[in-house]
Amino acid sequence: MPSAVDASRSSATPRDVAALILAAVCWGLGTVVSKVALEEFPPFTLLAVQLTTSVVVLALLLHRQGVPLFGQVPPILGRLGVLNPGIAYALSLVGLASITATLAVLLWALEPILILVLAAVFLGERITRGFLALTSIALIGMVLVVYDPGAGASQLVGVALTVAGVACCAAYTVITRRFIPGAEDTSQVVLSQQVHALAFTIPALVVVAALGFAVVPTTVTGVALASALASGVLYYAAAYLFYLGALRHVPASFAASSFYLIPVVGLTAGGLLLGDRLEPYQWAGAVLVIGAVIGILRGSRSAAPIASPATDDPRIRGLAPHGEGLVPD
Repeated sequence: MPSAVDASRSSATPRDVAALILAAVCWGLGTVVSKVALEEFPPFTLLAVQLTTSVVVLALLLHRQGVPLFGQVPPILGRLGVLNPGIAYALSLVGLASITATLAVLLWALEPILILVLAAVFLGERITRGFLALTSIALIGMVLVVYDPGAGASQLVGVALTVAGVACCAAYTVITRRFIPGAEDTSQVVLSQQVHALAFTIPALVVVAALGFAVVPTTVTGVALASALASGVLYYAAAYLFYLGALRHVPASFAASSFYLIPVVGLTAGGLLLGDRLEPYQWAGAVLVIGAVIGILRGSRSAAPIASPATDDPRIRGLAPHGEGLVPD
């Protein structure tokens, strides 16, 4: 009998794969569009605007579909919204304010590697020697990408904050994968998580203001406002609907493979829309990263899992009996 992980992979439908690809595209574009909005919006203010936009859009879509707004969402799934997108994207937006969008999306290429490690520990998937070698290559490439001899302290802080946000998101994926098959509807989970994230963001915004940091934009152009609203729809509503809709049917490591597309989308969009450019050694690092993660993807598809209670739990097999609301099975 196939293992839980193998069965999930073999049952991944073209719709699941398409949803993962669309999620990656939304996140890549959303990062670049967020960078435009950050020219005028303080980071925590932008996050509040983005989450509010996403919550309103999700609520309207659910209402139009005739789906109850929250339903029977396991409490732990809803509260995970505080971790991601709450804390994770608060960190990443503050970091994005001092680094380029291109560098940000390349740093996010670390996320699938972290997810594979966490999935091995908590979901029983095997880490092979080949995986460790490819991970080392990817990390070397990432160092080349982020290395900048002329970088000031602010850029180094931006890199550190972004990486911290990446770690939060990796933990979020593994925990969500553990519990989402027990949820009645994916779209309700997304809305519940983002309401929790917004509930975290508003008090955090008050604290930031009390500490004397700017939270009110001095000027807001139409471009900045449109970017803030569009990034909220792309980065939060659309991306999470696509991603969690697929995640409930496939293993975390398989879902994480879609993140390898985010730097490609971000590099392309950053170059076309913002004029971001990488130095030759950074491009060499990017090639190392892309080559390594492709190798990890190919290897992870054939890796056998280590037997564990987590992989033997029927809830981990993605065999949810309920419908998906906005994201069809």
